[in-house]
Amino acid sequence: MRSSKLVFVGLAIIIVVIMSMYLMLDQTGFPQEFPGQARMSEQDIALLESKVTALEGDLSKNHMVISQLRDAVRSLAKGQVPSNLDALVKPIDSAHHVQEQEGWFGFGKKKGPGPGLPMGGDPAAGGVANHKDQFVVAEGQVHVEPGECKFANTPSGNTTDVQMMQVYEKLRFDNANGGVWKQGFDISYDHNKWNEDPLKIFVVPHSHNDPGWIKTFTKYFTDQTSKILDTMVKKMEEHPKMTFIWAEISYLSMWWEKADNNKRQIVKKLVQSGRLEIVTGGWVMSDEANTNYFAMVDQMIEGHEWLDAFLPGVKPKSGWAIDPFGMSPTMAYVLQRMGLEAMIIQRVHYEIKKYFAQQKTLEFMWRQNWDHGTSTDMFCHMMPFYSYDVPHTCGPDPKVCCQFDFKRLPGGRINCPWKIAPVPITDANVASKAEILLDQYRKKSELYKSNVLLIQLGDDFRYDKPEEWDNQYKNYMKLFEYMNKRTDWHVQAQFGTLTDYFTSLWQHTNTMAGQQPEGYPTLSGDFFTYTDRDDHYWSGYYTSRPFYKNMDRALEGQLRAAEIMFTYTNAQAKQSGTTSYPSESLVGMLTNARRQLGLFQHHDGITGTAKDHVVVDYGNRMLNAINEMRKVMMTSIHYLLSPDKKSYHPQASYFDVDEERQSHDAMPTKKVLKLSSEAHSVVVFYNSLAQHRKELVRLHVSSPNVVVTDSDGNAIESQANILWETAEHSFSGTYELVFVVEIGPLTVSKYLIRDMGSSFSQHHHLSTTELYHGSKEEDGNNGPFKVRTTTDDLEEIKLENSHMDVLFDGKKGMLKSILTKTDNHNIRTNVEIEFVTYGTGRDKTKSGAYLFMPDGDAHPLDPPSQIPIRVTRGPLESHVDVILYCVRHTVILSNTPGADGTALSIKNILDIRNMQNKELVMRIKSDVRNSDRVFYTDLNGFQMQKRKILDKLPLQAHFYPMPAMAYIEDSSTRLTLHSAQPLGVSGLKEGWLEVVLDRRLMQDDSRGLQQGVTDNKLTPDYFLLQVERRHMGNTQASSIPISYPSLQSHHHAASLNNPIYIHHGTVPEVGENSQNKLLAGHSFIDTTLPCDVHLLNFRTRVSQETTPLKPKREALLILHRKGFDCGFPTAGIQCATNEGRIDPSSLLSSVSTRGVVATSLSAMYDGQEVSKTAQLEVEPMELKTYKVQFQ
Repeated sequence: MRSSKLVFVGLAIIIVVIMSMYLMLDQTGFPQEFPGQARMSEQDIALLESKVTALEGDLSKNHMVISQLRDAVRSLAKGQVPSNLDALVKPIDSAHHVQEQEGWFGFGKKKGPGPGLPMGGDPAAGGVANHKDQFVVAEGQVHVEPGECKFANTPSGNTTDVQMMQVYEKLRFDNANGGVWKQGFDISYDHNKWNEDPLKIFVVPHSHNDPGWIKTFTKYFTDQTSKILDTMVKKMEEHPKMTFIWAEISYLSMWWEKADNNKRQIVKKLVQSGRLEIVTGGWVMSDEANTNYFAMVDQMIEGHEWLDAFLPGVKPKSGWAIDPFGMSPTMAYVLQRMGLEAMIIQRVHYEIKKYFAQQKTLEFMWRQNWDHGTSTDMFCHMMPFYSYDVPHTCGPDPKVCCQFDFKRLPGGRINCPWKIAPVPITDANVASKAEILLDQYRKKSELYKSNVLLIQLGDDFRYDKPEEWDNQYKNYMKLFEYMNKRTDWHVQAQFGTLTDYFTSLWQHTNTMAGQQPEGYPTLSGDFFTYTDRDDHYWSGYYTSRPFYKNMDRALEGQLRAAEIMFTYTNAQAKQSGTTSYPSESLVGMLTNARRQLGLFQHHDGITGTAKDHVVVDYGNRMLNAINEMRKVMMTSIHYLLSPDKKSYHPQASYFDVDEERQSHDAMPTKKVLKLSSEAHSVVVFYNSLAQHRKELVRLHVSSPNVVVTDSDGNAIESQANILWETAEHSFSGTYELVFVVEIGPLTVSKYLIRDMGSSFSQHHHLSTTELYHGSKEEDGNNGPFKVRTTTDDLEEIKLENSHMDVLFDGKKGMLKSILTKTDNHNIRTNVEIEFVTYGTGRDKTKSGAYLFMPDGDAHPLDPPSQIPIRVTRGPLESHVDVILYCVRHTVILSNTPGADGTALSIKNILDIRNMQNKELVMRIKSDVRNSDRVFYTDLNGFQMQKRKILDKLPLQAHFYPMPAMAYIEDSSTRLTLHSAQPLGVSGLKEGWLEVVLDRRLMQDDSRGLQQGVTDNKLTPDYFLLQVERRHMGNTQASSIPISYPSLQSHHHAASLNNPIYIHHGTVPEVGENSQNKLLAGHSFIDTTLPCDVHLLNFRTRVSQETTPLKPKREALLILHRKGFDCGFPTAGIQCATNEGRIDPSSLLSSVSTRGVVATSLSAMYDGQEVSKTAQLEVEPMELKTYKVQFQ
């Protein structure tokens, strides 16, 4: 009784405090020079804080509200706007733009009985809820600073000299025969051109080493790469003018481990002298189509940190991307922000190369579409010809260039396809041979603006034998010496590196390194989709091996989650004096996962373009890494929730994973939580995002009748569903349990679940199920569940929550339309989903791992006359299952106070193993009027790129990579498809989006793989489908090549790829005084980050020279501020924006630090130390890295 009175009094005082804050803020106003900053005196702040402190002791059950108040007061004291100020001091100043929605932070308007979610059930009715009109209204209100909308509303992308969308519209794509340079044109030159300014030529030997393709990574190393590096050490000592470049740190690190000290010292000497150059410095040469920017950055950091450990002072200056199948501006941005000065690219559409060569724009400053200035400009050199091999690098005539590849001398294993073999250079032939070669050099130089010329000399796995080193060196040296002594030729030729070339170019153009030379163009846009010849577009690999693309994203999310948790936990353990936290073994696991994820980013890994046994090797590596990341999380959670840290002893077995993979090719399956009526089963949830979340979670449990409580003992609304083994038969003894978890940013939270036996909780509900087109018509119970089976057709199926009213076709079960409610217009948009298939063409070249060569338009999937449809309805979620012979298609509508109720969740389980030469596509057809068939796809999950259907291009040219999302829009509506895995996407007609789900192709497509794609698996695909109504502003002009997702869209993308991670406690809790009782939870940070700021990583640095590896007392904090479109309402998100200002103390409040230092993206170049009173400031779209040094 006393406790109840205290709570009542406490709540009354809270209301008084809130009103007091509102009155003070309303009277003081908001000064213009600091938007949103409240003027409060120190006395006012001190008084408020003392009141809050006095209340805390007696109001434990209101700790969340108190915490919000306290955080707000502290933020005000620091002169900041707390993220939840809008909720605590309502109404908000009208000068601020606020994205309105029903309900406000923490106090949503609710209907229906009971605390928490308003979905009360009738215990007498067996716990089956009455679902009619009981919709949860999303809580939250997003406060947006007045200047935040300006960035996305300011046109950008057309300030450059070359805009790639305009180039595509301009070109004819007629594939004209260019003569000896078949994809180009005849080149002529004036022999006197170089009389005053001699041609300076750098020939750069290289060896392209794929970390997996035809052979596995390890097999390649054993058979070839180790020999290349061993021979390099020997031959570069013998040949003093020879140079060499190396890119793949994954191979270099493996070789370094086995190399003796003498070989290591030689490598150090070669690097220091500049004869051996490390280019790019990434773990691999990353694919740029399917990769997510987290993994792109992470594999670069791993490579750069290895260099820092074993080759101190080596900082790559030049990027080298000669084999990825299309190029993304995201990589240009990443390299530029890491401190590189220039980059080289190769695989670009041959018509683009031809056009750039004609315009002499093959070298340009690559600028991001979203850059309103010039800060992202990156100098880029595009190779002009078909390939990076020797026949296609010395000049336009491959039959001539092949004669100067001295690995192909007669008697070797490879020869020239043009039937003219190289011959050794002798005194007798050097004059004629040098003149022939110089002619090619001069013609190639005519394609560039300067008289400095780059010539690549290498190919895949070259220089693996001493003879090649000798033949290339000796013959070229004779050619160089002859050329250089011919003063009438006005040429200087030598071996060199990329740095040699770019340094000479800067000098020749009187330009600072990395800056724009006079007369050189700027360019914005990307280089997708690539084709190397004819209409052979490489759009197939966007989807090939989707099972492993999905697995890649699973590993990526778990690595990020484990990294952040380990960094905080290890720092806290060190500070508390705990010695039993196993930091060394855990950091070893993290390092392995970083490297396995990095390895799969290789352009024959995530692309799905390796041989079957190589794919298996990648899969096993990722599976091992996934399992280890869960061990890192479980070990850390056990430490964090242990009441007595000093007596903590690591027991990973204290927890078990909620989901497991039995093998590299098995779908993830949920583990069943065995419940008891005698004790509470513990489930721990981990939110790895730095924003507050309210989301529906799913467990498999052993009882349909349970009670769920949070760590304070409050009952949580829950729903049990039947788990179906087939279309009409359910699993016995296993059920799905869903409930809403409310969890703070970077927080671990404990929930308890107990079997209720034969009794019922008013907070627990059983879903009902309707089976249409079943084998027989009946009404019955499936255990305690009500199931109705009918053979009848239904005209329509309707699902509904507070945000939307969704209709499905009653005969087919497929989505028909979505009506949005929260815009107050009740607009219905037709959104139809169908499955179609593409076949492959009948020409000689057919679709394969790389190529998409369809036989025409797609064909509808041939369904049976009656499709089994299953409709499940409940208070927390409802869903429709459609069972087709090659896909089980599920659409889920959540009814929660979080953002997940604002989008439809789509899950497809694919099985096309019985198909031949088919590509399965999910097509979405809507009445969104996207003019000119414009659609948008993301680049690496980092930025959006505008696409446009051009009738002059074939169908396969209009498919683009979709690593994370795609959308179409008109003046009022945006339709977005979020994807949890990278796939190919297009928008072939107005209102359409279609995504290629899986491909089964029976033949090779003549790109070197020498096999088809027939290792298909039972494959999961996950999507979110979102309809948004524009409430302010207009879509940008048709000439603007970029667009931005809304804040809610960003939230969906982050949640889809960073789910709430679930772990089962293996030891139940019995009673309040249970010896095994864990703490209620743990939060790493005080307050949520702004809505538009994403914590990309918090990555502990590693002392790599030690065995075992040891964590350093330093970590890299990487933040990304996302650009967003303010024109859409946002529901269910509990955060604010703050113009990119972040208080580092809010991120680091749980750890003791020595300092924070700004650094380049991969920490190669340090900036200034951040003062303890300063804020971190991140501009829109930017990535910022900080070194956090722990005590």
